[in-house]
Amino acid sequence: MTGRLTRRLGGLAFGGDYNPEQWDAGVWKEDDLLMRQARVNLATVGVFSWALLEPEEGRYEFGWLDAQLDRLHANGVAVDLATPTASPPPWFTLAHPDAMPVTPEGARLVHGSRDTYCLAAPAYRQASRRIATALAERYGNHPATALWHVHNEYATVCVCDHVAEGFRRWLQHRYGSLDAVNSAWGTAFWSQHYGSWQEILPPRATQWHRNPAQVIDFRRYWSDEALAAYREQRDAIRAHSDRPVTTNLMLPGYQNLDLWAFGREVDFVGIDHYPDAPGLDAAADIAFGGDRARSFGGGKPWLLIEQGPSTVYAGDRTLPKEPGEMLRHSIQHLAHGSDGVLFFQWRQPRAGAEIWHSALVPHTGPESRIFREAVEVGEAVARLGELAGSRITAEAAVLHDADAWWGLDSQGLPSSELDYRGTLRRAHRALWDAGVTVDFAHPEADLRQYRLVVAPALYLMSDAAAENLREYVRQGGVLLVQYFSGVVDQSHQARLGGYPAAPLREALGVRVEEHRPLAAGAEITLSDGSSGSVWSEHLGASGAVKTVAEYPDGLPALTRHGFGTGTGWYLSTRLDDRAYTALVGRLLGEAGVRPVLPDLPEGAEAVVRRAEDGRKWLFLLHHGSGRAWRVTVSGHELLTDRPVPETGLNLHPGATAVVRLRA
Repeated sequence: MTGRLTRRLGGLAFGGDYNPEQWDAGVWKEDDLLMRQARVNLATVGVFSWALLEPEEGRYEFGWLDAQLDRLHANGVAVDLATPTASPPPWFTLAHPDAMPVTPEGARLVHGSRDTYCLAAPAYRQASRRIATALAERYGNHPATALWHVHNEYATVCVCDHVAEGFRRWLQHRYGSLDAVNSAWGTAFWSQHYGSWQEILPPRATQWHRNPAQVIDFRRYWSDEALAAYREQRDAIRAHSDRPVTTNLMLPGYQNLDLWAFGREVDFVGIDHYPDAPGLDAAADIAFGGDRARSFGGGKPWLLIEQGPSTVYAGDRTLPKEPGEMLRHSIQHLAHGSDGVLFFQWRQPRAGAEIWHSALVPHTGPESRIFREAVEVGEAVARLGELAGSRITAEAAVLHDADAWWGLDSQGLPSSELDYRGTLRRAHRALWDAGVTVDFAHPEADLRQYRLVVAPALYLMSDAAAENLREYVRQGGVLLVQYFSGVVDQSHQARLGGYPAAPLREALGVRVEEHRPLAAGAEITLSDGSSGSVWSEHLGASGAVKTVAEYPDGLPALTRHGFGTGTGWYLSTRLDDRAYTALVGRLLGEAGVRPVLPDLPEGAEAVVRRAEDGRKWLFLLHHGSGRAWRVTVSGHELLTDRPVPETGLNLHPGATAVVRLRA
């Protein structure tokens, strides 16, 4: 569906969030000139405008928005029109205090920030449908409207009484009976047996550890509730408009949603992405986020709806991007499948909670490094318009599952260092460092297109997933399963008779008898000289299994097992970085997965996008600080609009090139 948008725009999208209601006519006039200068073709409008659009319940003030859409259209800028439901207006708070969110500790929040609402409150849902319908009726066929953007960054969680009622209904639909709930949750433990539906509550603050099965089911429910809220607004819009509809999923850290489920419901995946570390780590994080976004949409192009022009969140600091990084990060998002580059935001505000959030037009105005780089990015995106709609193919995948993530967030695990997101990113980083294009895949998905699959943290594994991975190996795949995987089922009940799940044990040829987490900071030296940390296991292996590395007591630590026509590897500890990199390299070689280009210098990246008509584009990005990178390739370099010299391209650190490859 991004194809409809890019056809409308005549190429890739460039622009970002625009809040004209914060400014006066003199600034609007300057914005018109600056947007043309920067080649902006798409502006996200109305995200936080509910109080101005509906100043009191049922009364709308659309005149100002009419004028802004007409103005943008006349200036050649299309509109991504948002529904403003992430920030209800003050009158809504006063009229419906029960629709304000309640924390697990029982505090009801009040108006004064964004995201202050309960998704399950009937009044909120009704008001959201009403404003979405009113906007769609008025602007569904407006010539400026190119895209609909429902809500903003679904993430807020509530545990109020409305949520309790919704959770019970969800449980009744999922399980059918209280007996089934009690069985799934293991409520014989700690006298938690439920005798009526009204006894069941959301996971609120309690004395000690919560029931993990209850918590996981609540997170499943909340994701479904958010998706239902999205669908209601989407369907209200579709009744009056044929433009594509999406929402902006917040990546990479928030995991309140099943992003695979959202990927099936949006017309195309849209994400917001802000790196959480500077330098090369930022580049790896962008690749991680982009590959996830592409994968959640089934491999189709997606859209970067937000990034910061000069924003890197690093702990308690917001760091600036270095000169040139705005361009390189933007091109990197395109390399990983985005059909555009949008920012939050166009103009830095004079007031409000995000007064210091970076913008394409900063407080200092257009006579600034930031705006000059914004113009450079806009020109680059315009030159790359022919890429629109092209795709990326991968031969390696990392398994990603919301249930496994939620499970590994449980209280009472044997180690506090079992980090789903960190383990997932580490696996992706090792493949990215090796120059390999990576997809993410659900553990129950068809994996036959991949030569190599890595399962870094599938703590919770469904029966269907275990059987699917067994079949993947049997039919010729190379699979790496890492420690503490497949140890609980979809109800968060421990697998009996050894770990992981029985079908996967057959494919791996191993049986974990005992988990042996390591003390904080402790390391254990393996027989091949590598070291492990965080975790170890007492592992039994069948006679056909090859032990690749042993613990000091002689028990297997890393194993390899031929099964069917494939190979199952099992890693029972957290290898040191050098050993893990070497292991991933060995697996890639065994699976026959090769990097896009060989002999990449540190920090260099090469990705290929392909069109259905056979055209191919090679993205070259040098994120490192070491040696220059000589690439011998034939084609036309699009950013400079010049043929590639016969001697090839010489990319210094920080450089970027996009080559239309010669057929």
